[in-house]
Amino acid sequence: MRCTVFGTGYLGATHAACMAELGHDVLGVDIDPGKVAKLSGGEVPFYEPGLGEVLRRNLDAGRLRFTTSYPEAAAFADVHFLGVGTPQKKGEYAADLRHVHAVLDTLAPLLDRPSVIVGKSTVPVGTAAELRCRAVELAPAGEGVEVAWNPEFLREGHAVEDTLRPDRLVVGVDATSPGRAEALLRELYADLIAAGVPFLLTDLPTAELVKVSANAFLATKISFINAISEVCEATGADVSALADALGHDARIGRRFLGAGLGFGGGCLPKDIRAFMARAGELGADQALTFLREVDSINMRRRTKMVELATRAVGGSLLGANIAVLGAAFKPDSDDVRDSPALNVAGMLQLHGAAVSVYDPKALDNSRRLFPTLTYATSAAEACRAADAVLLATEWDEFRRLVPADLDEVVRSRVIVDGRRCLDGAQWNAAGWRYFALGSSPRDNSRETRSGRSTSRVDA
Repeated sequence: MRCTVFGTGYLGATHAACMAELGHDVLGVDIDPGKVAKLSGGEVPFYEPGLGEVLRRNLDAGRLRFTTSYPEAAAFADVHFLGVGTPQKKGEYAADLRHVHAVLDTLAPLLDRPSVIVGKSTVPVGTAAELRCRAVELAPAGEGVEVAWNPEFLREGHAVEDTLRPDRLVVGVDATSPGRAEALLRELYADLIAAGVPFLLTDLPTAELVKVSANAFLATKISFINAISEVCEATGADVSALADALGHDARIGRRFLGAGLGFGGGCLPKDIRAFMARAGELGADQALTFLREVDSINMRRRTKMVELATRAVGGSLLGANIAVLGAAFKPDSDDVRDSPALNVAGMLQLHGAAVSVYDPKALDNSRRLFPTLTYATSAAEACRAADAVLLATEWDEFRRLVPADLDEVVRSRVIVDGRRCLDGAQWNAAGWRYFALGSSPRDNSRETRSGRSTSRVDA
């Protein structure tokens, strides 16, 4: 089949390449000529494991192209995916839908034959119905233009796998006037459906709510264990052992029960805030007031990390050399949007510390966002003459660190584990002072148990 994908950021570029990998002829569309040029040359403008290979393979096969031309896209296909960003509005909780509306207002007047616009972006419930009315009004094909919603469930670092082997396909269609959308999307995803991927057909509002509801649930689970970790800090309980015990309950499960620095990135924080804002607009704000506390707990972890680092260096950060290992909001990504790691690094600097940051993939993005921080090209360089080492993103490179790796470069043998992914007993036995976010002050002064967590934040 032929399809287009509007927007070639993280979501759009991944979807376009993976649809081509499924054998379809795909045209990616973006108003940024720089993005189009990079992608056309086989260069992915962000870090995502495996995506570069998929991109280049399908460019070479002739199944994938990129353009800035909307008329070319309208003529190319009858199925148009919408994958542009929906960031948080400045000064508000609500989602900014300017990019979504811009695509539809430019594309619809060019649709002179029956077509289906398929939303992938995360939008407030009710958006699809509004877009449907707008498309019918603007398109020469009128009622022949349908709007469906097919939310994405990508995890950064696993996006190719999540697109080619998803755990479900959710498709929302207009229940009042069903048309060709279901049949076209079943054909487009035929290989996935044949492989056993569940195809869940819903109405438009349900499809829009699935993604934000999933993100709200994950955010709540992460903040729940971080709230419990605050009680553990006060009582001396072991939050990692507690999470392991909870995880054996089949109703709860162990995933996303990793206490630590909390979540960030371009999805969970802004999506739960937009969900709250939309509920308020609908008069259902009381239903989601708990998400305010979820957000508050998550942001509080960053302050707790700064407080723990302050205690670890003797009570004042003024003049202290601090190494921060990690800048991306999660491992296997170069995304620093709302990154807890980078936020902590910035707060440490504001408190008077000299901060050196190292991340395997996110240094360029970090420099653009926090140009005043110092950046290193290796963990050893970041830790040179450090009074404390903070582990803020659980890259495998950092999880594998042992005391001997840093013994000769630091000034003081102090490590603060913001992700509870190191073996505290091992570091203490080697003469280091090991501090872990989520442990009591007594445990942090002499950690004897393992701080190792079996859960990673893969949202």
